[in-house]
Amino acid sequence: MAQVIIGCAISYYLAQAGAQVTLVERDTLASKASRGTFAWINATWAKQPRHYHRLNQMGLDGWHELEQALDIPIRWGGSLEWFSSHERQVTLAADIEEQASWGEAAEMLSGIEVSALEPNLTVSADDAVAYSGGDGALDPVVACQRLAAGAQQYQARILEHCEVRSALSNDEGSVTLSTSLGDLVADRYVVATGADSLATQTLAGVTIPQRSTPGVIVMTKPLPRLIHRVIAAPGIHLHQRDDGKLVIGEQSGAPDNSAHTMRLRGRPTRFPTEATALAHAERMLAITRHYLPAAAGAEVDEVLIGWRPMPIDGHPVIGTPGASPASYLAIMHSGITLAPIVGQLVAQELLTRTPSPHLSNYRPDRQFSSVQGY
Repeated sequence: MAQVIIGCAISYYLAQAGAQVTLVERDTLASKASRGTFAWINATWAKQPRHYHRLNQMGLDGWHELEQALDIPIRWGGSLEWFSSHERQVTLAADIEEQASWGEAAEMLSGIEVSALEPNLTVSADDAVAYSGGDGALDPVVACQRLAAGAQQYQARILEHCEVRSALSNDEGSVTLSTSLGDLVADRYVVATGADSLATQTLAGVTIPQRSTPGVIVMTKPLPRLIHRVIAAPGIHLHQRDDGKLVIGEQSGAPDNSAHTMRLRGRPTRFPTEATALAHAERMLAITRHYLPAAAGAEVDEVLIGWRPMPIDGHPVIGTPGASPASYLAIMHSGITLAPIVGQLVAQELLTRTPSPHLSNYRPDRQFSSVQGY
């Protein structure tokens, strides 16, 4: 079940370890949350507190391993980030100092130093910019496909266009999953449902408080190489894939009013009309051209609405809920960054039945209290 990149990673590591695996996807692989993501691999200042930062660092290490094992194209080179507010810039500098003390390759650069790294980027000479050298970005669709293909090499089965409707425990300890393609019998099942909060209640008997939010992602048609790193500028995020496409992300989300609430109720991944989609894209391209004038001729290829599955305290939900001992939840924001390490650790827990200390802070039965602002 999808949050697809998480599900694909768990399937890969389970199958690699010898488990019989069936990956079930309601639509097609990487057609929802994982497709409409900015796909920034990072362990930056926002990953707080330190135990969560460490988990993300382990995720980066895992991507270096998967890059080699499954030939997944990843553009490394780090990220550059700054804000328009002086107060926020002061806080950013303190955050980066903390990151460096935690072993992250992070430092503050001057605008002149940034211009040397990214000549096409418009940055003021007196700007202070955070440089996180270990970051990267990828094409989430390709990554999901390579992980799924890797799982299939170990005899995993993939069922697309298959909706799981219920889970019923059997007397002998197994579980029957009722799906749109027939019943499946399993010893354990993983619910990696992204922003679909109803699925956790239906399939695992537990409600996970979430604040899933939409974000617009614009992809351009291929361009010559303009930037080499992830750019997190005020109001816009950018990176350029190996195929030449600029990926543009907007983090502000939809306006908080009743009209938008109605439009977004069904969690659409596309705008209702092409004209509306292009209007959003052109607005985002205008901001992009302010920081990257060389993108003046960029043409829109695709506009998506991505949904960020965000447990209310900002941290992943990973583990078996008390209400449903055969189920296992794996729901999180930063699924792109965390997929390799979560895949490894979840596979280990399921196969050895030994809890991992790296996941102890993220169990589904914890108290969900404070909202973290990532």
